[in-house]
Amino acid sequence: MKNLIAILMVFLSMTVFAQVEKIEPPFWWAGMQHSEVQLMLYGKDIAQYEVAFSNTIQITDVVKTENPNYLFVTINTKNVATGTYELQFLKDKKIVGKQSYDLKTRRDNSAARKGFDSSDLIYLLMPDRFANGNSDNDSTDDTIEEVNRAELSGRHGGDIQGIINHLDYLDELGVTALWSTPLLEDNEPILSYHTYAQSDYYKIDPRYGSNDDYKRLASEMHERDMKLIMDYVTNHWGSKHWMIQDLPTKDWIHYWDSGEDGFQRSSYRMTTQFDSNASEADKEACMNGWFDTTMPDINQSNPLVLNYLIQNAIWWVEFADLDGFRVDTYSYNDKEGIAKWTKAIMDEYPNFNIAGEVWMHNQAQMAYWQKDSKIGAIDNYNSHLPTVMDFTLHDALIVMFSEHEQGWDKGMLRAYENFANDFLYPDINNILVFAGNHDTNRINDIYKADLNTYKMIMTMVATVRGIPQVYYGDELGTGGNKDLKGDGDIRHDFPGGWKGDQINAFTAEGRTPGQTAFFEFSKKIFNWRKSNSAIHIGKTMQFVPENNVFVYFRYTDDERVMVVINNNPETQTLKLNRFKEMITSHKSGRDIISEQQISLENTLLVAGKTAMIIEF
Repeated sequence: MKNLIAILMVFLSMTVFAQVEKIEPPFWWAGMQHSEVQLMLYGKDIAQYEVAFSNTIQITDVVKTENPNYLFVTINTKNVATGTYELQFLKDKKIVGKQSYDLKTRRDNSAARKGFDSSDLIYLLMPDRFANGNSDNDSTDDTIEEVNRAELSGRHGGDIQGIINHLDYLDELGVTALWSTPLLEDNEPILSYHTYAQSDYYKIDPRYGSNDDYKRLASEMHERDMKLIMDYVTNHWGSKHWMIQDLPTKDWIHYWDSGEDGFQRSSYRMTTQFDSNASEADKEACMNGWFDTTMPDINQSNPLVLNYLIQNAIWWVEFADLDGFRVDTYSYNDKEGIAKWTKAIMDEYPNFNIAGEVWMHNQAQMAYWQKDSKIGAIDNYNSHLPTVMDFTLHDALIVMFSEHEQGWDKGMLRAYENFANDFLYPDINNILVFAGNHDTNRINDIYKADLNTYKMIMTMVATVRGIPQVYYGDELGTGGNKDLKGDGDIRHDFPGGWKGDQINAFTAEGRTPGQTAFFEFSKKIFNWRKSNSAIHIGKTMQFVPENNVFVYFRYTDDERVMVVINNNPETQTLKLNRFKEMITSHKSGRDIISEQQISLENTLLVAGKTAMIIEF
């Protein structure tokens, strides 16, 4: 009887372990450079236990916080073989619970994976608004907001399967890399389609699919020689994140004594991050302020937080076989913390790529954030960030094509002056170039869906230095103005992504004549771009615009391309002798757009509001 009671007591004590709800990361891989892994264990009063591994894996550190529901256990996996290992939970030196933990086998050459670069063309889409491939997951039992396609700012039902179903469309268009806005769970009661207020960093939102669906998306893309870029959010989490509901430490997020529930909105003054004259109060107001009421600001200066984010990012690269990150609101993070995060990922994957959103309007200020910046070196700062986004070029693109006459700083001079500052960037090919994204008014709304203007804009985006990114639907002439109708208006459903759509723009026969004109032009230059090394890695020579005509060349030792953009409504005659240092002895070239042979001997006639891409 005594032995039976003892066995029963052990059994009952082991059931306490069933209260353990999460272990993150849920598994790891053998042979990683990041071999010291900090396991976050969560469960009711889990901190009462001591922990040990039954064999091989060494525990090097255990951290208990003020919240007894957490244990942070650091293990050393260096030289540990692939396999399943037993994590033991002890009370009074007796084992009261066990949990298996897996070290998996990495893909061959995983560490050497090649990220996106200037040979790629990135297509940005919002998964909720692209295509509904599985209507069964439009609403789920474990998420709050339900599908409501009639609501402009509601969930519409797009998902990962919808993306997979239309990869052939992207391939036909000339896309080589896909950036999807975040797919991790966002369980906010409203506006959750946006997915930037995430509630679980190890879980794809079930309304988009599963973790395995995301892995399958990467696999399907790789079969087509396409790359997958994950939109990663380091600066803030969602208010419904399960850890926000039960914080491991109070300083996991930034609290403000002056705000309600610790909230104070960021000042958004990113210049305070490097302003040598800035007050500490202003620096804090930008960096530690919340991005929005539903987005608590994460404290990357807390080592537990930073390690959690580093491991989570590496886990997703390894699990889903990713080719890059785009990092949301990069310059709002703790600047030292985000630099360590970026370096840790690039150390694990030296050929990977990460693009940071640095939404500023001055090239020197943007260049500060790029890896090995001489500007950043002034205050001994290196972000280790390979790619920054060219917001100053975007600023020019959305206004200069309405300026039909050239002034001292108007019209095509805006583009020229932008590129004149390229010397500020340490790696000019690692600049993300775009005319619009999910946060900006659509270019085809700004320019009233004028095809000639679109051609000039996309010609520039596709041929200047850097990595071009296009926004879903722009290739169809899609409009949208968030200033008039809210963000939902710039995030329309892709026509044909839902059963019953009257127009199916995924197919040639389903497009309207207007959509066809935009699509066919985009398809032509995007596919041409794929094989031109002068556009990928060539140098640039630009000529000061005259009469609102901008001429620049991209060139290597073996290839040369002349780009002409006439933003003047009138036909212009160019005297080609002005460009002889680039034309040299070439007598003719082929215009990729018109498919005509062009004489380069004396003059060149360029129709008003016309772009030319002349390949020698």
